[in-house]
Amino acid sequence: MIQIFGTKKCKESAKASRFFKERNIKIHFVDLAEKGISKGELQNISRFIPLNELIDTESREYEKLNLKYMKFVVEDELLLHPLLIKTPVVRSGKKASSGLKPEIWAEMAQAEHI
Repeated sequence: MIQIFGTKKCKESAKASRFFKERNIKIHFVDLAEKGISKGELQNISRFIPLNELIDTESREYEKLNLKYMKFVVEDELLLHPLLIKTPVVRSGKKASSGLKPEIWAEMAQAEHI
């Protein structure tokens, strides 16, 4: 099963959901605005994507928290403020991607059909 972490307002998250639904692949959508990400899940994802690449430095949340001017532990901030995560984060088995990555999604879709 494909897991998508995003928000309902995120256009890229909607594109990821549509990508898999069009290929009749079941997804489990986690809305980061409603439910954050668990420490274990974040650690699983960080095996594939470095934590520094998961933080969205262009987000309103990043700006609101003034993180541009601060030193911080990325994992702690992502757990406290899940809206800092660059969405969508798509995870399937031993693969994960962050952001709009249809080429990686296609590999995941292929693996789901096997």
